[in-house]
Amino acid sequence: MSNPVKNVAIVGAGGQVGKFVTEALLKTGKHTVTAITRADSTSKLPEGVQVAKVNYDDQSSLVKALSGHQALVITMGVMAPAEQQTKLIEAAAEANVPYVIPNEWGTAGTNEQLGKDTFLGPKAAGYRAHIEQLGKSAWIGICCGFWYEYSLAGGPERYGFDLKKREVIFFDDGTTRLNTSTWLQCGRAVAGLLTLDEKSLSQFKNNFVYISSFALNQREMFAALQKATGTKEGDWKVTSQPSGERYKSGIEMLQGGNRLGFARLLYTRVFFPSAEGNYEVTQGLNNDLLGLPKEDLDEATTRAVGMVDELGFH
Repeated sequence: MSNPVKNVAIVGAGGQVGKFVTEALLKTGKHTVTAITRADSTSKLPEGVQVAKVNYDDQSSLVKALSGHQALVITMGVMAPAEQQTKLIEAAAEANVPYVIPNEWGTAGTNEQLGKDTFLGPKAAGYRAHIEQLGKSAWIGICCGFWYEYSLAGGPERYGFDLKKREVIFFDDGTTRLNTSTWLQCGRAVAGLLTLDEKSLSQFKNNFVYISSFALNQREMFAALQKATGTKEGDWKVTSQPSGERYKSGIEMLQGGNRLGFARLLYTRVFFPSAEGNYEVTQGLNNDLLGLPKEDLDEATTRAVGMVDELGFH
């Protein structure tokens, strides 16, 4: 059977995960990829991508840009206006785009309690429901866990590591395992998904694809970091905090106006001893179907160390 997805539109083609998705799609040689961008955007786009300039205040410009595409991939930063994704979803329906991959990159969207506790679930579920209600497109959610290098390099509020200060805070005893994915793996996953034949692709209509690079706990990450930095445990300041206590402090930080509190509560909640971030145990993975490679933990960890200065994390 042939691949039903020839033309792919992507929002955020020059962004963090979007860049890798775009490059992976182009690498297959089976897709024409169009970046949906604002007229005044100065974002650097991967070579080989087509560009469609749009005005989010003019729905007809979105519909025109999406017409003729079989898939829309949405990757947007957390600061993007909430209505922007709604406009894209509605334009995709009007343009009869069969598949929409919404801006939902993370843990299992089927876990309602986890979604409520991280404040992400209800909004994400609302977008998925809206796609279904419009009745023209099917959504496919990408369950990839947290981004590995980004989260490792992103400071103590994420995976608990401050690479510049060489400090680590373990949540509980640091042994709760979760699934985590590199940006490279996320890009390959979307490309593999949209290259499937119709029968294989249709099984994911209004459903999730589960992918992962690694299943790790904080102590395993710490061992990989020591190897990547040429250090030993004694070179680091090591502390710990009960995950429930840390989660509550994240909520208090956020309520007090400190946006880092959101990162703290989000990551800590997924590290609860209930191990809900280890979705390969409960859901299984689609890595093999999508042709995803087994990645090298040392290489990914070394990339994370290099990202600290590159992305300005501290």
